[in-house]
Amino acid sequence: MSLKEQMETGKVYVEFGHSSQEDKDYEQVIEEQRQIAKELCFDYNNTRPMDVEGKDAILTKLLGSRGKSVWMEAPIHFAYGSNTYMGDHIYANFNLTIVDDGECHIGNYVMFAPNVVISTTGHPIHPSMRDKGAQFSLPVVIKDHVWIGSNVTIMPGVTIGENSVIGAGSVVTKDIPDNVVACGVPCRVLREITEEDAIYYRPGMKINEDWDK
Repeated sequence: MSLKEQMETGKVYVEFGHSSQEDKDYEQVIEEQRQIAKELCFDYNNTRPMDVEGKDAILTKLLGSRGKSVWMEAPIHFAYGSNTYMGDHIYANFNLTIVDDGECHIGNYVMFAPNVVISTTGHPIHPSMRDKGAQFSLPVVIKDHVWIGSNVTIMPGVTIGENSVIGAGSVVTKDIPDNVVACGVPCRVLREITEEDAIYYRPGMKINEDWDK
């Protein structure tokens, strides 16, 4: 199996030191992709805050695809950028980090609080393999209308269901279903989202009727 196939199918692989010419060529391809991502992240993080058009143009170059109204507060950090696909109306607060050696799919109306880390890539447990640079990549999927709290880490292969909320400080190691509040280390479902959540934004604290006026 080629390096490209290993990376795209969740197999264990190393990014360097291959013998076949096909894999050597692909090593160069992914190295160039990583360097482009570093340059574009640098440009984005050093673009003046009021230069909205400039930042937007950089995001279009950086990401695999993006919809309308995507805004990320600097700094941002991507391994590849080109493996991340974002929908419409995305907001990310400071210091979003996406290790997208594998694909990362983010739906519409998704919000990220500060210091969120999404990693599509992990390493084998046994040290003999890690010593040789072994890793694996599994896709991460975040569906529509999700809110990710501060300092959340999302691990490889995880899917987060529509409308769900991930509480601050959580480490998400397994799939989260639709329409729930989940939190903890490891992250577990706390409760379902109900109609009462449209009335109270915190226990005993009622949502004011003029909030969207």
